Amino acid sequence: MSLSKRLEEYVRACFSGIWISSHEHVDAILEISQLCQRENWQLATWNIASGLCCAGQPVEQEANDPLAAVQAAGAMAAGDETTVFVLENFHRFLQSAEIVQAIARQVISGKQSRVILVILSPVLQLPAELEKLFVVIDHELPTREQLREIATAVATEPDEIPDGESFERALDAATGLTRFEAENAFALSLVRQQRLDAKTLWQQKSQMLIKAGTLQLYRGDADFDSLGGLSALKAFTRRALRQSSRDNALIRPRGVLLLSPPGCGKSEFCKALGREVGRPVLQLDIGSLMGSLVGQSEERTRQALQVVDAMAACILVIDEADKAFAGVGGSGANDSGVSSRMFGTFLSWLNDHESDVFVVCTSNDASRLPPEFSRSERFDGVFFVDLPGREQKDAIWTLYLELFSLDTNQRRPADENWTGAEIRSCCRLAALLDVPVIQAANNVVPVAVTSAESIEGLRRWASGRCLDADRSGTYQHQSPRRSTRRKVSRSEPSEN
Repeated sequence: MSLSKRLEEYVRACFSGIWISSHEHVDAILEISQLCQRENWQLATWNIASGLCCAGQPVEQEANDPLAAVQAAGAMAAGDETTVFVLENFHRFLQSAEIVQAIARQVISGKQSRVILVILSPVLQLPAELEKLFVVIDHELPTREQLREIATAVATEPDEIPDGESFERALDAATGLTRFEAENAFALSLVRQQRLDAKTLWQQKSQMLIKAGTLQLYRGDADFDSLGGLSALKAFTRRALRQSSRDNALIRPRGVLLLSPPGCGKSEFCKALGREVGRPVLQLDIGSLMGSLVGQSEERTRQALQVVDAMAACILVIDEADKAFAGVGGSGANDSGVSSRMFGTFLSWLNDHESDVFVVCTSNDASRLPPEFSRSERFDGVFFVDLPGREQKDAIWTLYLELFSLDTNQRRPADENWTGAEIRSCCRLAALLDVPVIQAANNVVPVAVTSAESIEGLRRWASGRCLDADRSGTYQHQSPRRSTRRKVSRSEPSEN
């Protein structure tokens, strides 16, 4: 639903306090202005630079006095007519007790005078005194059709707009940008390539995510052919993300949770998945969502998820989720419940989001994840990625020997407990030191040796509970049998 449609409903219902969260104030005010003209409502605006304006004309008043602006709203009542008074970037002045009290008084009296107070701000920072008096509206990012209109308005020459699929890829790349950012990105693409080009638009989108600081965009050349093993997981995700599943919202894929010891290829799989299915990969850093101000962490979480929704269809990766969400149950003792509220926001989004976002979470320790995190309908499957078997290791050896330009026929070291990361490390060290891989292996200590107890415990937990990433069906772990008989040396006769 558009901003003007939602605003029209609230104004007709006489909600006298409305907070609009928007980074595009010019477009938001334009929509509000068009709505007021259509409904014959009076429109007034105020900002610190221009002061008070009614019907587009400045009013004699001290421009930099926010308290006087709020007090002026009471004089705008015009009988039975409706007045919409927009205060732009007014969150900057809500630290003043006098201003907060004046706004509360005006919102309450606005029910009778039909003066609707609208605060237009890029962030939601409502003081406790105003929380129950305001309703919040999000000014959503442009839709695909709106981006198409912007693109055709910027590209005025016929040869500047690519045909068919190339144009659709350019629109895919622009999804998630604001109207202002999209216009700039389209213009830059015309300057560089003389046509709308998806590559330039992806670069600008990366800049947008860098500025936000919570999401990173990964675009690489690696696909499933560059990743050894994980046959069942590859087949599952490739089939789940096929084109036909995107068209029906009821059967749209949700994501997978990957559990494994370190170094078994979880992160590499996430990166290769995007290239394999033709979707951008977004990496969410939970730690970057934490803020020092009250409510800032929760607001950053909501904003990050809004950007993710706007960039659909995409893949969202949350690496090391066990560390990101560890201790949520007892967070109230340390951070006043901030982590719990952030986690609750993410869980609600994970369960209810309607955007075409495929979520991939990785974890090294299932015991540190809250049980509600991995329940059904939040993920399509929970996979256990074990240390690679013999067939997978041979494929990984061949892959990395070729990658580092080494002899693929040379003798290989004993690799019974090695992960894919350790095989790569051995090949890289062999190329770095200019020695055979069997000699470079002396510098590699497998994680299965340094953390043998924790890995064995992880395997026992996953057995019967997780899907197997290498073969179809549930993962089954066979614990090594220990002999209960006392060993007797046969080299010397018994003294008995």
